[in-house]
Amino acid sequence: MSLSLKQIKIGVAALLLVLTAVIYFRSSEKPAPLPPMTVQEKKARFIALAVPAVNRVYDDLMKQYRAVKSTLDSGKSNAQIEKLMVEYKAANHQELLMALKPHPKSIALAQAAMESSWATSRFFLAANNIFGVWSYNENEPRIAALNKRGKKTIWLKKYPSLEASIYDYYRILSRGDAYKAFRKTLMTSNDPFLLVTKLDNYSEKGSAYGEELRAIIKFNHFDDYDNFDRSNKASRIN
Repeated sequence: MSLSLKQIKIGVAALLLVLTAVIYFRSSEKPAPLPPMTVQEKKARFIALAVPAVNRVYDDLMKQYRAVKSTLDSGKSNAQIEKLMVEYKAANHQELLMALKPHPKSIALAQAAMESSWATSRFFLAANNIFGVWSYNENEPRIAALNKRGKKTIWLKKYPSLEASIYDYYRILSRGDAYKAFRKTLMTSNDPFLLVTKLDNYSEKGSAYGEELRAIIKFNHFDDYDNFDRSNKASRIN
């Protein structure tokens, strides 16, 4: 039986859609390998990717924090603040400010470097997940880890962009009960070397995790970015 030109066109279009879906799936699950890089090149690439994104997210969150704080300091509130109270599960205005204040960029950079192996991990390349955030919701975009824990599949969130990953990371530390001590300390100190000692619950490494973050921040001068003058301060990479 011969096919009409219209049927052929429909068949070709359907085949192209299938091929496109397969290519997209494979590219999203198995990203192309990175070229060989020296440690210096790997760090330089990480800085170029992560620092601008962290700066943008931090500046946006700080702008929100200052606006809310200014309103509350004047003895007022508004619908947006009440909405944020619910979103961040804050029992009072002080808890809301604790949740909204963004922590130093140096900590975000150190955690991103550690969790993503300097932006080379499969989770980052395939899912923009630079902090290794797990997924517990089967209805959200996510990818499976290559290794299981026993018979259990580990899922990690998949983000539409690097900035989306950073926003979610800040949100996790702003809402999680495990990070209350971290948020409380942040209200009295911006010292990243003190604050990382309050992140034991972020990793199974416990207190050793904070020590590793401290070493990464110090060795790579990430604390430079906490008072970053974009006009005259150059990146310093060891």
